[in-house]
Amino acid sequence: MQLILIVEDEYGAAEVLQLILEAHGYRVTSASNGRDALQTLSGERPAVIVSDFMMPHMNGGELGTALRQNSNWADIPFVFMSGTNEEVVQKSFGDYDGFVAKPYDVEALLSIIGELASSGRRQRVRSREVDDSMRQLLKGIELPSND
Repeated sequence: MQLILIVEDEYGAAEVLQLILEAHGYRVTSASNGRDALQTLSGERPAVIVSDFMMPHMNGGELGTALRQNSNWADIPFVFMSGTNEEVVQKSFGDYDGFVAKPYDVEALLSIIGELASSGRRQRVRSREVDDSMRQLLKGIELPSND
């Protein structure tokens, strides 16, 4: 059974999500904010982290940033489940693997979690790496003149 970490400051919402995930064969642990989630990560490594965005002490964007900066956790798939507009979330932290708006569609959320739990994060190429690759490709290529 794969472990899912829920990061949600609303106890009722976390409890409902935990029941849903457990009914679908996952083990679940939870934290009430980003800071508590980082402490939870000192234990067993989760297959996926599902996080709210607006939380006290450390919001979801700050949690995501901390995860991606730590080589031990950088490859853990990260899903936002939030009532906050996705544009606002993206400005705070854009390196997430899924976004589900609250109130959420259970099947859509389970589909995203299932895919990420089985396949992990998709490899993303950073724009600087793309720029460097393009420079290497274009080196030495001579364009025909319009004479």
